[in-house]
Amino acid sequence: MAAPRGEVAWNHTDPLGHGPLRYQVGLGVLVSGSLQDNLRDAVKEPERAQEHCLPPFAGGQHFFEYLLVVSLKKKGSGADYEPTITYQFPKRENLLRGQQEEEERLLGAIPLFCFPDGNEWAPLTEYPRETFSFVLTNVDGSRKIGYCRRLLPAGRGPRLPKVYCIISCIGCFGLFSKILDEVEKRHQISMAVIYPFMQGLREAAFPAPGKTVTLKSFIPDSGTEFISLTRPLDSHLEHVDFSSLLRCLRFEQILQIFASAVLERRIIFLAEGLSTLSQCIHAAAALLYPFSWAHTYIPVVPERLLDTVCCPTPFMVGVQMRFQQQVMDSPMEEVLLVNLCEGTFLMSVGDEKDILPPKLQDDILDSLGQGTNEPQTSEQLNEHVSGPFVQFFVKTVGHYASYIKREANGQGHFQERAFYKALTSKANRRFVKKFVKTQLFSLFIQEAEKSRNPPAGIR
Repeated sequence: MAAPRGEVAWNHTDPLGHGPLRYQVGLGVLVSGSLQDNLRDAVKEPERAQEHCLPPFAGGQHFFEYLLVVSLKKKGSGADYEPTITYQFPKRENLLRGQQEEEERLLGAIPLFCFPDGNEWAPLTEYPRETFSFVLTNVDGSRKIGYCRRLLPAGRGPRLPKVYCIISCIGCFGLFSKILDEVEKRHQISMAVIYPFMQGLREAAFPAPGKTVTLKSFIPDSGTEFISLTRPLDSHLEHVDFSSLLRCLRFEQILQIFASAVLERRIIFLAEGLSTLSQCIHAAAALLYPFSWAHTYIPVVPERLLDTVCCPTPFMVGVQMRFQQQVMDSPMEEVLLVNLCEGTFLMSVGDEKDILPPKLQDDILDSLGQGTNEPQTSEQLNEHVSGPFVQFFVKTVGHYASYIKREANGQGHFQERAFYKALTSKANRRFVKKFVKTQLFSLFIQEAEKSRNPPAGIR
């Protein structure tokens, strides 16, 4: 979460009970019919939203389901372009009717998120490549992630960018970025060279954490290449890269964003590039580990879905800077509006510095500040940033397991009042009394009540 993750969901029935569903975009943002009506419908019952949390993968699964090329095609005689799938691998044949309808819904939603900038394009001679991702969430909680590389196709003269999009149920942004590097290298030669590479990848088993899979691939004029793909040992952060967030914001600002997210407020990120938006919003959501953001979550909001910022329920969304004025002019309730380009807050509630206990804020800042000038691998940086926030939860709610009373059948019952009264620090107790009312905590405790094994992260 991405992050690695706009987030889209598709399903056969509307989880809000409104009959057959069209699409569920974001977490609780519906697309079909009137966009505005669907947005209003979607916020009526936010507690039914799916969690934003990529599941861990032990290994052995297929790497991906589809490789798609999304190109811009002229709309009639006008000046606008429409994103359209122009290549699909593999082609699915002999699908049952229900499977075919589901595939059509899925493939119909993807172009919108490959080109969220709108339809006003002109041929270009230069365009910096961008790597970003989005997540497609089924009503049953299963997920498909879209890993995208947007670039100019090979050639001379002005031309339009296209997007290579890999659809997978596996969350591992770094690894799929490397796969997109290989796709890009082959696209400069010929689409025909991409096919055998992706076929080999599709036949390979996804490696377990810390393991490597090696693919053999032939490239004309270069010969046979061996490509090694390795998963991080700690898989809970493999869909995240904190480096963009640290480049854009100071530690104190990241702490305020974390505080707002912990109380499930409305947060909007603004940036020019899709890569920056995607990476920063996934990183912000990952700070909540082992808890999961359970509300509207769209790392790059397509132009058609900008009304999302008017929702009265919690959301975490990314918006391209070109739409800043539209966002500022929208009727929004209390919101934290983060300008990633300038490293500033354009709007805030005003109490962000007071949400977390002061002593624990200092602990996080001290830990983040240690060793930041020393060279670190991506994995080391992720652990360095994530660790202090995990420790924050250990210090505030790490004693939760002692306050789950179990019946003879194993079902647990959380003793909320005794839980927060057990804290000796008044500041910690004040914070926890608010935190236990959030969906972040409720979903975590529901899992703990059902299982004798504590959820990962706080033990």
